[in-house]
Amino acid sequence: MRFCVFGAGRMGAQHIANLAAHDTAVLEYVCDVDLERARQLAGRYGAKAIAEPRIALDDPSVDAVIIASATNTHVDLIVESARAGKAILCEKPIDLDLARVDYCADRIKDCDVPIMIGFQRRFDATHMAVKQAVLDGEVGSVEVVTIISRDPSPPPASYIAVSGGQFHDQMIHDFDMALWLTGAIGRLELCAMGSNMVDPAIGELGDTDTAHVMIRFENGAICRIDCSRRAVYGYDQRVEVFGSKGMVTSSNLLKTGVERFGAANTGARDTLLPSFMERYLPTYATELNYFVDAVSNGRKIESDFRSGRNAVLLADAARRSMTSGELVRIDLGS
Repeated sequence: MRFCVFGAGRMGAQHIANLAAHDTAVLEYVCDVDLERARQLAGRYGAKAIAEPRIALDDPSVDAVIIASATNTHVDLIVESARAGKAILCEKPIDLDLARVDYCADRIKDCDVPIMIGFQRRFDATHMAVKQAVLDGEVGSVEVVTIISRDPSPPPASYIAVSGGQFHDQMIHDFDMALWLTGAIGRLELCAMGSNMVDPAIGELGDTDTAHVMIRFENGAICRIDCSRRAVYGYDQRVEVFGSKGMVTSSNLLKTGVERFGAANTGARDTLLPSFMERYLPTYATELNYFVDAVSNGRKIESDFRSGRNAVLLADAARRSMTSGELVRIDLGS
Protein backbone atom coordinates (compact mmCIF):
# COMPACT_ATOMS: atom_id res chain seq x y z
CA MET A 1 0.00 0.00 0.00
CA ARG A 2 1.31 3.41 -1.01
CA PHE A 3 0.58 6.33 1.31
CA CYS A 4 0.48 10.08 1.40
CA VAL A 5 0.76 11.68 4.84
CA PHE A 6 -0.91 15.06 5.27
CA GLY A 7 0.86 17.05 7.98
CA ALA A 8 4.56 17.11 8.80
CA GLY A 9 4.24 18.05 12.46
CA ARG A 10 4.75 15.82 15.51
CA MET A 11 1.95 13.37 14.71
CA GLY A 12 2.75 13.31 11.01
CA ALA A 13 6.38 12.54 11.80
CA GLN A 14 5.33 9.63 14.02
CA HIS A 15 3.08 8.14 11.35
CA ILE A 16 5.82 8.56 8.75
CA ALA A 17 8.37 6.74 10.93
CA ASN A 18 5.89 3.88 11.39
CA LEU A 19 5.25 3.68 7.65
CA ALA A 20 8.99 3.51 7.03
CA ALA A 21 9.27 0.57 9.43
CA HIS A 22 6.26 -1.30 8.03
CA ASP A 23 6.75 -4.44 5.92
CA THR A 24 4.21 -3.65 3.20
CA ALA A 25 3.39 0.07 3.50
CA VAL A 26 5.29 2.58 1.36
CA LEU A 27 5.52 6.32 1.97
CA GLU A 28 5.04 8.03 -1.38
CA TYR A 29 4.29 11.66 -0.41
CA VAL A 30 4.56 14.01 2.54
CA CYS A 31 2.22 16.98 2.17
CA ASP A 32 2.38 20.14 4.28
CA VAL A 33 1.71 23.84 3.70
CA ASP A 34 5.25 24.34 4.98
CA LEU A 35 7.01 22.77 2.02
CA GLU A 36 10.44 22.95 3.64
CA ARG A 37 9.25 21.01 6.65
CA ALA A 38 7.70 18.44 4.29
CA ARG A 39 11.00 18.20 2.40
CA GLN A 40 12.97 17.51 5.56
CA LEU A 41 10.75 14.56 6.49
CA ALA A 42 10.27 13.25 2.95
CA GLY A 43 13.98 13.38 2.24
CA ARG A 44 14.72 11.30 5.30
CA TYR A 45 12.57 8.46 3.96
CA GLY A 46 12.99 8.78 0.20
CA ALA A 47 9.51 10.21 -0.43
CA LYS A 48 8.27 13.23 -2.39
CA ALA A 49 7.45 16.51 -0.64
CA ILE A 50 4.40 18.45 -1.81
CA ALA A 51 2.34 21.40 -0.60
CA GLU A 52 -0.74 20.71 -2.75
CA PRO A 53 -2.90 17.69 -1.73
CA ARG A 54 -4.29 17.20 -5.24
CA ILE A 55 -0.90 16.04 -6.49
CA ALA A 56 -1.13 12.95 -4.29
CA LEU A 57 -4.88 12.51 -4.65
CA ASP A 58 -4.63 12.54 -8.45
CA ASP A 59 -1.83 9.95 -8.39
CA PRO A 60 -3.38 6.51 -9.07
CA SER A 61 -0.44 4.79 -7.37
CA VAL A 62 -1.49 6.23 -3.98
CA ASP A 63 -3.77 3.79 -2.19
CA ALA A 64 -4.26 5.49 1.17
CA VAL A 65 -3.77 8.69 3.13
CA ILE A 66 -3.01 9.50 6.74
CA ILE A 67 -4.45 12.85 7.83
CA ALA A 68 -2.31 14.26 10.63
CA SER A 69 -2.68 17.94 9.79
CA ALA A 70 -4.47 20.64 11.81
CA THR A 71 -7.98 19.72 12.96
CA ASN A 72 -9.63 22.43 10.86
CA THR A 73 -8.30 20.73 7.69
CA HIS A 74 -9.64 17.24 8.48
CA VAL A 75 -13.10 17.52 6.91
CA ASP A 76 -11.91 18.92 3.59
CA LEU A 77 -9.12 16.34 3.35
CA ILE A 78 -11.46 13.47 4.22
CA VAL A 79 -13.92 14.60 1.54
CA GLU A 80 -11.26 15.09 -1.13
CA SER A 81 -9.51 11.82 -0.29
CA ALA A 82 -12.72 9.79 -0.19
CA ARG A 83 -13.89 11.21 -3.50
CA ALA A 84 -10.49 10.32 -4.94
CA GLY A 85 -11.00 6.71 -3.82
CA LYS A 86 -8.26 6.64 -1.19
CA ALA A 87 -8.48 4.69 2.08
CA ILE A 88 -8.31 7.11 5.00
CA LEU A 89 -6.75 7.07 8.45
CA CYS A 90 -7.51 10.42 10.11
CA GLU A 91 -6.34 11.66 13.49
CA LYS A 92 -9.07 12.56 15.95
CA PRO A 93 -11.28 14.55 15.99
CA ILE A 94 -13.04 14.65 12.63
CA ASP A 95 -13.86 18.28 13.48
CA LEU A 96 -14.66 20.35 16.56
CA ASP A 97 -18.09 21.26 15.13
CA LEU A 98 -20.71 18.49 14.89
CA ALA A 99 -22.36 20.30 11.98
CA ARG A 100 -19.09 20.07 10.05
CA VAL A 101 -18.85 16.36 10.91
CA ASP A 102 -22.34 15.83 9.50
CA TYR A 103 -21.49 17.89 6.41
CA CYS A 104 -18.51 15.60 5.90
CA ALA A 105 -20.67 12.49 6.28
CA ASP A 106 -23.10 13.80 3.67
CA ARG A 107 -20.34 14.61 1.18
CA ILE A 108 -18.80 11.12 1.38
CA LYS A 109 -21.95 8.99 1.74
CA ASP A 110 -21.58 7.62 -1.79
CA CYS A 111 -17.81 6.99 -1.50
CA ASP A 112 -17.08 3.34 -0.83
CA VAL A 113 -13.71 3.76 0.87
CA PRO A 114 -12.44 2.54 4.26
CA ILE A 115 -12.28 5.33 6.84
CA MET A 116 -10.64 4.98 10.24
CA ILE A 117 -10.47 7.64 12.97
CA GLY A 118 -7.26 7.49 14.98
CA PHE A 119 -8.34 6.67 18.52
CA GLN A 120 -5.03 5.00 19.18
CA ARG A 121 -5.80 4.12 22.81
CA ARG A 122 -7.91 1.25 21.50
CA PHE A 123 -4.60 -0.33 20.43
CA ASP A 124 -2.89 -0.15 23.80
CA ALA A 125 -2.12 -3.70 24.95
CA THR A 126 -3.50 -3.22 28.47
CA HIS A 127 -6.71 -1.53 27.31
CA MET A 128 -7.17 -4.24 24.67
CA ALA A 129 -6.89 -6.87 27.40
CA VAL A 130 -9.67 -5.13 29.33
CA LYS A 131 -11.86 -5.04 26.22
CA GLN A 132 -11.21 -8.73 25.55
CA ALA A 133 -12.09 -9.60 29.15
CA VAL A 134 -15.41 -7.81 28.69
CA LEU A 135 -16.05 -9.64 25.42
CA ASP A 136 -15.16 -12.97 27.04
CA GLY A 137 -17.67 -12.38 29.82
CA GLU A 138 -15.10 -12.31 32.61
CA VAL A 139 -16.80 -9.39 34.36
CA GLY A 140 -20.32 -10.56 33.54
CA SER A 141 -22.81 -7.76 32.91
CA VAL A 142 -20.92 -4.45 32.89
CA GLU A 143 -22.26 -2.18 35.63
CA VAL A 144 -19.64 0.54 36.21
CA VAL A 145 -16.77 1.83 34.08
CA THR A 146 -14.21 4.23 35.54
CA ILE A 147 -11.77 6.11 33.30
CA ILE A 148 -9.04 8.31 34.76
CA SER A 149 -7.10 10.52 32.36
CA ARG A 150 -4.68 13.10 33.77
CA ASP A 151 -1.90 14.90 31.93
CA PRO A 152 1.35 15.76 33.73
CA SER A 153 0.96 19.49 32.95
CA PRO A 154 -1.33 21.73 30.90
CA PRO A 155 -0.47 22.74 27.35
CA PRO A 156 0.27 26.41 26.62
CA ALA A 157 -2.59 28.89 26.33
CA SER A 158 -1.87 29.25 22.60
CA TYR A 159 -2.81 25.59 22.17
CA ILE A 160 -5.86 25.78 24.45
CA ALA A 161 -7.19 28.68 22.38
CA VAL A 162 -7.53 26.49 19.27
CA SER A 163 -8.08 23.08 20.91
CA GLY A 164 -11.86 23.20 21.12
CA GLY A 165 -11.76 22.88 24.91
CA GLN A 166 -11.08 20.10 27.39
CA PHE A 167 -14.06 17.96 26.37
CA HIS A 168 -13.28 18.07 22.64
CA ASP A 169 -9.50 17.81 23.01
CA GLN A 170 -8.37 15.88 26.06
CA MET A 171 -11.52 13.96 27.02
CA ILE A 172 -12.57 12.96 23.51
CA HIS A 173 -10.30 9.91 23.80
CA ASP A 174 -12.11 8.93 27.00
CA PHE A 175 -15.53 9.28 25.39
CA ASP A 176 -14.39 6.88 22.69
CA MET A 177 -12.99 4.50 25.31
CA ALA A 178 -16.29 4.52 27.20
CA LEU A 179 -18.28 3.61 24.09
CA TRP A 180 -15.70 1.07 22.87
CA LEU A 181 -15.38 -0.78 26.19
CA THR A 182 -19.13 -1.02 26.73
CA GLY A 183 -20.24 -1.40 23.11
CA ALA A 184 -22.97 1.09 24.04
CA ILE A 185 -25.74 1.96 21.59
CA GLY A 186 -29.12 3.66 21.93
CA ARG A 187 -30.01 6.37 24.41
CA LEU A 188 -27.78 7.67 27.14
CA GLU A 189 -27.81 10.41 29.76
CA LEU A 190 -24.79 12.58 30.50
CA CYS A 191 -23.92 15.17 33.11
CA ALA A 192 -20.68 17.13 33.35
CA MET A 193 -18.93 19.50 35.68
CA GLY A 194 -15.74 21.43 35.07
CA SER A 195 -13.50 23.91 36.87
CA ASN A 196 -10.40 26.00 36.32
CA MET A 197 -8.10 24.71 39.09
CA VAL A 198 -4.68 24.50 37.43
CA ASP A 199 -3.78 27.39 35.14
CA PRO A 200 -5.60 30.77 35.31
CA ALA A 201 -4.76 31.38 31.64
CA ILE A 202 -6.99 28.42 30.72
CA GLY A 203 -9.89 29.94 32.65
CA GLU A 204 -9.36 33.30 30.96
CA LEU A 205 -9.91 31.51 27.64
CA GLY A 206 -13.22 30.15 28.91
CA ASP A 207 -11.98 26.58 29.26
CA THR A 208 -11.65 24.09 32.11
CA ASP A 209 -8.64 22.06 33.21
CA THR A 210 -10.42 19.83 35.73
CA ALA A 211 -13.55 17.99 34.62
CA HIS A 212 -15.78 15.12 35.63
CA VAL A 213 -18.41 13.41 33.44
CA MET A 214 -21.02 10.83 34.38
CA ILE A 215 -22.76 8.76 31.70
CA ARG A 216 -25.69 6.41 32.21
CA PHE A 217 -26.22 4.04 29.32
CA GLU A 218 -29.54 2.67 28.12
CA ASN A 219 -29.08 -0.61 29.99
CA GLY A 220 -28.39 1.25 33.26
CA ALA A 221 -24.61 0.86 33.31
CA ILE A 222 -22.73 3.93 34.51
CA CYS A 223 -19.42 5.39 33.36
CA ARG A 224 -17.38 7.94 35.28
CA ILE A 225 -14.67 9.94 33.51
CA ASP A 226 -12.17 11.87 35.63
CA CYS A 227 -9.95 14.29 33.69
CA SER A 228 -7.27 16.77 34.75
CA ARG A 229 -4.65 18.82 32.95
CA ARG A 230 -2.19 18.35 35.85
CA ALA A 231 -0.80 15.30 37.62
CA VAL A 232 2.49 16.18 39.29
CA TYR A 233 3.44 12.47 39.55
CA GLY A 234 3.32 11.70 35.79
CA TYR A 235 0.91 10.68 33.04
CA ASP A 236 -2.00 8.99 34.81
CA GLN A 237 -4.05 6.62 32.62
CA ARG A 238 -6.28 4.04 34.30
CA VAL A 239 -9.39 2.09 33.31
CA GLU A 240 -11.60 -0.10 35.47
CA VAL A 241 -14.59 -2.18 34.36
CA PHE A 242 -16.73 -3.59 37.17
CA GLY A 243 -19.52 -6.09 36.61
CA SER A 244 -21.70 -8.85 37.97
CA LYS A 245 -18.87 -11.42 37.95
CA GLY A 246 -15.91 -9.29 38.95
CA MET A 247 -13.60 -6.52 37.83
CA VAL A 248 -10.79 -5.96 35.34
CA THR A 249 -8.42 -2.98 35.32
CA SER A 250 -5.82 -1.39 33.10
CA SER A 251 -3.23 0.22 35.36
CA ASN A 252 -0.54 2.81 34.73
CA LEU A 253 2.68 1.83 33.02
CA LEU A 254 5.89 2.68 34.84
CA LYS A 255 9.34 3.60 33.54
CA THR A 256 10.62 0.24 34.80
CA GLY A 257 9.31 -2.69 36.82
CA VAL A 258 11.87 -2.10 39.57
CA GLU A 259 10.75 -2.01 43.22
CA ARG A 260 13.07 -0.95 46.03
CA PHE A 261 13.00 -2.23 49.61
CA GLY A 262 15.10 -0.74 52.37
CA ALA A 263 15.07 1.29 55.57
CA ALA A 264 14.10 4.47 53.74
CA ASN A 265 11.56 2.96 51.37
CA THR A 266 9.41 -0.13 51.51
CA GLY A 267 8.24 -1.38 48.16
CA ALA A 268 8.96 1.91 46.37
CA ARG A 269 8.09 1.59 42.66
CA ASP A 270 9.47 3.52 39.72
CA THR A 271 7.72 6.67 38.48
CA LEU A 272 4.99 6.87 35.84
CA LEU A 273 5.77 7.54 32.21
CA PRO A 274 6.07 11.31 31.65
CA SER A 275 3.77 12.00 28.68
CA PHE A 276 1.22 10.60 26.24
CA MET A 277 3.84 9.93 23.57
CA GLU A 278 5.92 7.68 25.82
CA ARG A 279 2.78 5.98 27.18
CA TYR A 280 1.10 5.38 23.85
CA LEU A 281 4.02 5.31 21.40
CA PRO A 282 3.62 1.59 20.54
CA THR A 283 -0.09 2.05 19.85
CA TYR A 284 0.50 4.06 16.68
CA ALA A 285 2.40 1.19 15.04
CA THR A 286 -0.30 -1.28 16.12
CA GLU A 287 -2.95 1.08 14.77
CA LEU A 288 -1.18 1.26 11.40
CA ASN A 289 -0.86 -2.53 11.26
CA TYR A 290 -4.59 -2.85 11.92
CA PHE A 291 -5.46 -0.28 9.24
CA VAL A 292 -3.25 -1.84 6.56
CA ASP A 293 -4.56 -5.33 7.35
CA ALA A 294 -8.20 -4.21 7.35
CA VAL A 295 -7.90 -2.32 4.06
CA SER A 296 -5.84 -5.03 2.35
CA ASN A 297 -8.24 -7.79 3.35
CA GLY A 298 -11.54 -5.94 3.17
CA ARG A 299 -12.21 -6.25 6.88
CA LYS A 300 -14.61 -3.98 8.78
CA ILE A 301 -12.90 -1.12 10.63
CA GLU A 302 -14.24 -0.69 14.18
CA SER A 303 -12.88 2.79 14.84
CA ASP A 304 -14.84 4.16 11.91
CA PHE A 305 -16.42 7.49 10.96
CA ARG A 306 -19.44 6.83 13.15
CA SER A 307 -17.15 6.23 16.14
CA GLY A 308 -15.53 9.58 15.46
CA ARG A 309 -18.92 11.29 15.24
CA ASN A 310 -20.13 9.67 18.48
CA ALA A 311 -17.10 10.98 20.37
CA VAL A 312 -17.80 14.53 19.15
CA LEU A 313 -21.48 14.06 20.02
CA LEU A 314 -20.56 13.19 23.63
CA ALA A 315 -18.11 16.09 23.83
CA ASP A 316 -20.85 18.47 22.68
CA ALA A 317 -23.24 16.99 25.24
CA ALA A 318 -20.67 17.42 28.02
CA ARG A 319 -20.13 21.06 27.14
CA ARG A 320 -23.90 21.70 27.08
CA SER A 321 -24.36 19.94 30.42
CA MET A 322 -21.56 21.86 32.10
CA THR A 323 -22.86 25.17 30.77
CA SER A 324 -26.52 24.54 31.63
CA GLY A 325 -26.05 22.46 34.78
CA GLU A 326 -28.57 20.00 33.39
CA LEU A 327 -28.65 16.36 32.40
CA VAL A 328 -28.31 15.94 28.62
CA ARG A 329 -30.00 13.10 26.79
CA ILE A 330 -28.70 11.88 23.42
CA ASP A 331 -29.29 8.92 21.15
CA LEU A 332 -26.43 7.01 19.54
CA GLY A 333 -28.80 4.97 17.39
CA SER A 334 -28.74 1.23 16.92
